[in-house]
Amino acid sequence: MALPPSPTPPAVRRSGHTDTYHGQVVGDPYRWLEDADSPETQAFVEAQNAHTRRVLDALPQREQMLERLAELWDFPRRSAVWQEGEVFFQLRNSGLQDQFVLYVMASPTDEGRVLLDPNALSDDGTVSLSGLAVSRDASRVAYAVSRGGSDWQEWRVRDVASGLDLPDVLPDSKFSGASWLPDGRGFYYARYDRPDDGQRLSGANLNQRLWLHRLGTGQDADELVLERPDQPEWGFGAAVTDDGQWLVVNVWKGTARQNLIWVRPLGEGGAFQEVVAEFGASFQFVGNDGPRLYFLTDQDAPLGRLISHHLETGERQDIVPEGQHRLLGATLVAGGFVLHTLEDASSRLTLVDRHGQHARLVALPGLGTVDALNGHPDRHEVFLTFTSYLSPAAGYRLDAVDGTLTPLWTPELAVNLGDYEVRQEFAASADGTRVPLFIVARRDLPLDGSHPTLLYGYGGFDVSLTPAFDVSRLAWLEAGGVLAVANLRGGGEYGERWHQAGTRANKQNVFDDFAACARFLVTRGYTSPPHLGIEGGSNGGLLVGATLTQHPELIGAAVAHVGVMDMLRFQHFTIGWAWVSDYGSSDDAQDFDVLRAYSPLHNLSPQAYPPTLLTTGDHDDRVVPAHSYKFAAEMQRAQAGEAPVLLRVQTLAGHGAGKPTRLILQEKADVYAFLLAALG
Repeated sequence: MALPPSPTPPAVRRSGHTDTYHGQVVGDPYRWLEDADSPETQAFVEAQNAHTRRVLDALPQREQMLERLAELWDFPRRSAVWQEGEVFFQLRNSGLQDQFVLYVMASPTDEGRVLLDPNALSDDGTVSLSGLAVSRDASRVAYAVSRGGSDWQEWRVRDVASGLDLPDVLPDSKFSGASWLPDGRGFYYARYDRPDDGQRLSGANLNQRLWLHRLGTGQDADELVLERPDQPEWGFGAAVTDDGQWLVVNVWKGTARQNLIWVRPLGEGGAFQEVVAEFGASFQFVGNDGPRLYFLTDQDAPLGRLISHHLETGERQDIVPEGQHRLLGATLVAGGFVLHTLEDASSRLTLVDRHGQHARLVALPGLGTVDALNGHPDRHEVFLTFTSYLSPAAGYRLDAVDGTLTPLWTPELAVNLGDYEVRQEFAASADGTRVPLFIVARRDLPLDGSHPTLLYGYGGFDVSLTPAFDVSRLAWLEAGGVLAVANLRGGGEYGERWHQAGTRANKQNVFDDFAACARFLVTRGYTSPPHLGIEGGSNGGLLVGATLTQHPELIGAAVAHVGVMDMLRFQHFTIGWAWVSDYGSSDDAQDFDVLRAYSPLHNLSPQAYPPTLLTTGDHDDRVVPAHSYKFAAEMQRAQAGEAPVLLRVQTLAGHGAGKPTRLILQEKADVYAFLLAALG
C-alpha cells in the first residue's frame, strides 16, 4: 500500500517578521510559534496533530504494527549491575513497564527486592528516574526524578533498608549528577535558578552553581561550593575520590570536548588547585592513588591517551599513550585498568597494569558494544553489558585478573535472530573519506534494489553510533525492511579529528557522508531511491532536514525526531547556546554564512518533497519544539507534490529521555507504518 495523497494541511498564519544578520535581512514568518504556551500556538499544535492522525490512523499497518511491537517489546531487560559496599544494585523492566525499576540485591545474581519503582510516582508513567547515586556504605540512594520528559530534575533521598524516603527534596537541578560525602551525611549536586513563569522553553540556562546538601536540612541551608557569575556559561560536576581525600570538580562549558579540572582536599575551603587551567582539551577523571590522579585525555592525542597527574609535584606521565584506535574509556580496578577502545565503531576491552603494561585482550562475545563497565579501584570484579544489532543487552562479570568474562543473565526473545545478519560496509564520501555503515538484513536478501530500507544517522557532538539492540527494529526487519546505520563525521568513532571534521565550517561533510551512504545502498542493490527512508533525532533531525533540502531526489521518505531546524536562532533557547562549539553561531558573520547555507528551515523551496514525518514533544526543553513547528509550517507551504508533510506533537513528552513505554510503542507504530506505506 502507498500513502494516499495528503489532505490539505491546516492553514498557518505567516507574519512579516524579519531579522537582520550582518546586513542581510532574513524573514521569520513563524516567529510567533516560539511562544509554546500561547493560545495560537496551542491551536496550531491541535490542528497539526488532528491532520497527522487523519493520515496515520488510516494506514492499516498502524494497528498491526502496534500489536507486533508490543509483542516484541514484552521481554525482561536489565542494566549492568553495580556495587557499593557489600550491596548490589540493578535497573530492571519486566517487559512493558513504562519505566525501569531499581532493585537492591545481596549478590550480582540475586533476585533482590524493589527499592524504587518510578511507575508508582505518576498515573501516566511520565515521571522517570534521571539520576542515581548510592552512598559509600550503600545505606542511602540519592535519586533524581524528571516529569514529562523535561531536563529539569528534583533530587530526593531513599533509605535502602526501609525503602522509605527521607524529607530531603531538592528541585531546580539540571545537567547534574550527585556525589556523596564518604560518611553518607550529604552529597554534592548542581542547580540553576528557577526559570520565571512562561520561560520554561524560552529562557537560557545560565549560571549553574555547585552545592553541598547535608541530609536533614532544607535546600535553603545548602552550602554554596562554586559559582562563577563572571562566566555564566560554565557548569560544574563534582566527584569525591574513592579514598575520600579529594574533591575533583569538572568545569564544563557547553558541549565542547574541552574542560577544566579543579581539585582541593575534601572538607577544606579556599582555592582549588587548577590541575587543568585552560579550555583546550578533554580531561575525564578516572580515579586516583592518593595524590596521583588518572585522566583520560585527548590533549595532543586525538584518539585519546591515559595519563597521571601528581597533585603534590605537578608531574604528568603517560600511562597508556595514544594508539591506533579511539580510547573511549578507562576503569580503575585493583592492580590496573580496563581500557575500552573502538575499532571501526565496535568495542574492544584490554587489561593493563597501573603502569599501562602487560596488556591482555578480553574475548568479547562478538562485534558489538560494551556498556557501563562498573568497577572499583580496590576490586577485581567489573560488571558490564554487551549488545549488538542482533543481541539484546546481556549482563556479564569480568575478572580483571585473568580476563574471564562470565555471563550473569541473557534476555530471552521469542524470535529467531539467526534469520538475519549484520554486515559492515564502507562508503566513499564526496571528498573520498571512508565512511562506515552497518547493514542489518535477512541472510537470504536478494540485492535487487527493491527493499524498503531505513538509513539512520547522527553525526555530531562526538557521539558514536555503535552496534546496539533496538527491539523495535525487529518489526521493521520482519516486514521485509533493511536497516542501515551510518557512522558519520562529527561523531566520535575515530577520535577528535573525526569529530572536528563534522563541526562548524566542516558541517557539510556530515551531510555529504550521509548522502554517500544513501548512494552506496542504491548502487550495491539494497534499495532504490523510492524505497529509501532516512531517520534521525536531535542533531540527527538536523541531518534529516538538511538532506531533505539538499538531496530530496535520493530518498523516498523522511522521519525527523526533535530536530534542530532553525540554525539561526537555536542558541537563544534553554541549553542551545551550548551547541555553538559544534555549530557556530549566527552572531558571528562567518558562522552565519555557513549556517544560512544549510539551515533546514531557511533552505526549503517550492518543489515536490518526499513524504515527511516530523515528531517533537511539547515539553522538550532541550531542542525546543518551535524548531519542528516552524519547519513543518514552512515545508507544508513549500510542498509542490502530493506527499504528506506531517507534524506529530506528543504531549507530556520531552527530548526522549524518560519517555514511557506506552508512548514509545505508539510513536514507533506511527513511524514504521508511515515508512512502510511510503516506501512500498
